Amino acid sequence: MARLTSDFWVAAWLRQAALDGLVAVLRRRGAREAGAIFVKLDRLDGTAALYGPAPQSLIEDGGARRFQMIVDSDPGDIEERLAREARFDPDLWLLEIENRAGDPRLELAGG
Repeated sequence: MARLTSDFWVAAWLRQAALDGLVAVLRRRGAREAGAIFVKLDRLDGTAALYGPAPQSLIEDGGARRFQMIVDSDPGDIEERLAREARFDPDLWLLEIENRAGDPRLELAGG
């Protein structure tokens, strides 16, 4: 199965979040075809989490985008981590979602 391009996947994820009544925004546009996608989850209680692409070894089926939690901390720590990631990979995408329930709306590796 062919993998969806990053821009197509991001557009679909943002649309689904809006349909579910959640606030989700594109903070950084990355490489159209295959930029790595990161998602910051703001729980609106002073805590946040950052999700990034799961290593290929943790992906069971070919083609599906899977994520893993990278950092679960305060928003300042996550912003520092994002700055490092962007220096390492200037083609990354960054999405942010607000969800008090703590659900990033992602397929997690191993889950």
